[in-house]
Amino acid sequence: MANDMNSDDIARYVEQTDSLSKPWILIQWRLQKLKEQKSEMDPEVYVQELARLHQSLMNLGEWWVGREDEVF
Repeated sequence: MANDMNSDDIARYVEQTDSLSKPWILIQWRLQKLKEQKSEMDPEVYVQELARLHQSLMNLGEWWVGREDEVF
């Protein structure tokens, strides 16, 4: 996925590639949504949401091991 995709682009990508079962892509989508809403959010709430996303990512563990060709 390209870095210049907005959250709608990522959502279409998820739908078109049947990627709902790929949590790392869903975290990318959630992060993009958060970045798009940052200017409308209280800074403290933004940091809390960012921390939640980070925890979600950490909970995935080493999800890429054995899937390097697929995800990188």
